[in-house]
Amino acid sequence: MTTAQTVPALGDDPFGTEVLTDPYPFHSRLREAGPVVHLPRYDLMAMGRYAEVRASLTDWSTFVSGRGVGLADFARETPWRPPSLLLEADPPDHTVVRTVMNDVISPRAVRAMRATFAAAADELADALVARGRFDAVTDLAEVYPLRVFPDAVGLPADGREHLLPYGAVAFNSFGPPNKLRTDALAGAAAAHEWVLANCEREALAPRGLGADIWAAVDRGEITGEQAPVLVRSLLTAGVDTTVYGLANSVYALARHPEQWAALHADPKLTKFAFDEALRWESPVQTFFRTTTTDTEVAGTTIPKDTKVLLFLGSANRDTRHWGDDAETFDIRRSAAGHVAFGMGIHQCVGQAIARLEAEAMLGALARRAVRIEFDGDPVPKLNNTLKGWASIPVRVTAG
Repeated sequence: MTTAQTVPALGDDPFGTEVLTDPYPFHSRLREAGPVVHLPRYDLMAMGRYAEVRASLTDWSTFVSGRGVGLADFARETPWRPPSLLLEADPPDHTVVRTVMNDVISPRAVRAMRATFAAAADELADALVARGRFDAVTDLAEVYPLRVFPDAVGLPADGREHLLPYGAVAFNSFGPPNKLRTDALAGAAAAHEWVLANCEREALAPRGLGADIWAAVDRGEITGEQAPVLVRSLLTAGVDTTVYGLANSVYALARHPEQWAALHADPKLTKFAFDEALRWESPVQTFFRTTTTDTEVAGTTIPKDTKVLLFLGSANRDTRHWGDDAETFDIRRSAAGHVAFGMGIHQCVGQAIARLEAEAMLGALARRAVRIEFDGDPVPKLNNTLKGWASIPVRVTAG
């Protein structure tokens, strides 16, 4: 990118260990530097304020996804795997598959999952509260979604341990060729092979979200080549982000015991608690877009063919939108409008399922535990795109 204008610049590495571990000091500097900031380390334009991030997410024709939502520009280099038909595509192609997926993950389909998801959440919550001490990541967040979501898709029981490594590859691949990305890709072969094989029609159960996607082939709505890629996209979007979202929610509530007390007293606040956790500790921190034309944002001209890094996590703590208490975690806040699930035509297609899982699991735990607190220091889990934890030791008091 070249431009003669003066644009504020920050020398930080947004994919460095310091920022990935604790991005919020950098986010504050990014927002204060200006609405559009140059990151010379990768020669990128970046946005961290809510108004500009949201506007860019909704302007799909100017800020396209089809050239990759990571640092790689698909117009100039070959992606590591066939691009997502949902996340890395634009209209009109995106419209066709998004319509199919909206029908597959319809409100009726999500309602049909509620009883099964609730029963699994109650069972796990009973076991965890009985233990008194557990790890909110390895014993809860990585267990519950992998118990209910693959069944909903119709995946076989054997091999589901490949889902988390595959997701780690997918989200780390959006970053630069740093150690996180190269290490993830180096160990990806088995997971990638399993996911590809089990997105085919014959590998899936006759009833489930996967079968519903393949049924769209029979109706002539999509092709047989598109169907397994859509199943794959469902797995990428529906596992890791929910795991991170659940873990981040427990982290936020354990760090703010008065908020847990409010949730225990009124478990109907669960859906609000999850939205506030998504805002306050966004699982998906960043996504890229690429400009299709010279465009002006808040007085700054961004040239055509420029990679633009949108900081969703920063936008979700911008005091210009959320007020002076944007850094405060408050489950009674109206967090509607956060961009943790994206915004516009590329907004997360599976968010209704993620919300159902979170409402079931957090609600089940809140009803049973009067108190939750840290039982050791949480350990960050670094990822080029996601913000989360490798371990969150907690102890709970039954209520």
